Amino acid sequence: MPEKNINVLVAAMNSIDECCNDENGKITVGVPLLYHFMENNKNESCLKEDLQEYHDCEDDEDDDDDDDLEGSTYGDGNQSPAELKLKIKKSLLELRCKVENAILGNFLLGEPNKDLEPEDVAVMREQLREISIWGVPLLPSKAHEGTDVVLRKFLKAKDYKVNEAFDMLQKTLIWRRENNIDGITDEDLGPESANAGFLCSRDREGRPVCYQVCGVFKDRRVYKKTFGSHNRCDRYLRWKIQLIEKAVKKLNFRDGGVDSIIQVFDLKNTPMQGTKELNSLSKKALILFQNYYPEIIHKHVIIYAPFWFYTSQVLFSRFINQRNKKKFILARPQKVTQTLHKFIAPEHLPCEYGGLRRNNDEDFSPADKATEIKIKGNTVSKVEFPVAELGVTIMWDVTVVGWDVCYKEEFIPDDEGSYTVLLQNQNVEGSSTRNSFYISEPGKIVITVENGTYKKRKMFYRSKARTTVPMFILL
Repeated sequence: MPEKNINVLVAAMNSIDECCNDENGKITVGVPLLYHFMENNKNESCLKEDLQEYHDCEDDEDDDDDDDLEGSTYGDGNQSPAELKLKIKKSLLELRCKVENAILGNFLLGEPNKDLEPEDVAVMREQLREISIWGVPLLPSKAHEGTDVVLRKFLKAKDYKVNEAFDMLQKTLIWRRENNIDGITDEDLGPESANAGFLCSRDREGRPVCYQVCGVFKDRRVYKKTFGSHNRCDRYLRWKIQLIEKAVKKLNFRDGGVDSIIQVFDLKNTPMQGTKELNSLSKKALILFQNYYPEIIHKHVIIYAPFWFYTSQVLFSRFINQRNKKKFILARPQKVTQTLHKFIAPEHLPCEYGGLRRNNDEDFSPADKATEIKIKGNTVSKVEFPVAELGVTIMWDVTVVGWDVCYKEEFIPDDEGSYTVLLQNQNVEGSSTRNSFYISEPGKIVITVENGTYKKRKMFYRSKARTTVPMFILL
């Protein structure tokens, strides 16, 4: 928008007599739109994340999960935070006006067919007023609390260049309409990809986590069944979009709400050869997510990446813009659990990735928080669960990041004349371990972890007790 028009918009924010018009003057956006914009931006905290994009910062080595403070071409680099804040507000207001004009002018999805009858045009115009994306109405004058949040995502993806953001929004809406994306979550896309991805819990900030598992395609029969024809390839691509759409339905598009997701790509056991279709569709899906889901995916965490993947990633990186490149995190096999724990708490992380979460778990839930202790190299650490109440069964979950430790569980009675019960004593490697013990006399469960390596280890554990009726009473 020319500088003259921007000044008009700013003047409109300060006077109830002013309004925002398109260049032909055919659509007027009056006081309600501007007043709602001002009300939505009284709380400046909603702009904090946007402003962080314009400050240089070094990543903290111990806090790699913090948002990357990415650079931007917006502004001249010598502006104060207040000036940048004002420009961001201007960009948002300008985009709101463009969207309002396009909706009321009936050209948001392109110019209508000139051969249509006036009655049909009127119906289309009325339908366009109700247009939404991700469940959020786009007509700014409707004063929906999520409209600015959604528009800000398109602006942020385009460095607050209003025309480019508007063009991106238009293309996204047209793509969604042409491919019936709004109804994709209700489609039955077959069982072929059922084991290739799932939604599971949330990260530390409340974002839904979407896991995609490529190892299932190591079985050539499964691979052929999934990618054996052009139609099957299209169905797999729609399944990937469907999975993202299911995650988006869990988001809350409002100021301060959770409005992004995390994707975890598990490349363990991914076949190296004969996967042309899988590689091609994966790249195509990433480009679709970049073009039509701006700022929806917070991070792509890639785990168990084989060596050849790094080479292909270099070749593929030219298709991804610089902003989205910074969203990719590659975790070496020995750092998988450590990397995932930075984003996902142990009680939310599936046990196959070093967490404590199990499918259909009747004993523990994500609400049962885990306690963390650090085990130095060449040291022994102990955890005790004292139990004074009789007739209960105590259960516990334990995981050690990296494992490679000596692990022992035992019950030690309070009565010195009673025997200690050894429950487990072995070198443990792999996922989490769970056990339980019926308490027939006062005592304590003692877990001993011996770290014989020079590396530090983190241990997470939780426990709970429940009343149990012994089997011999039921006989």
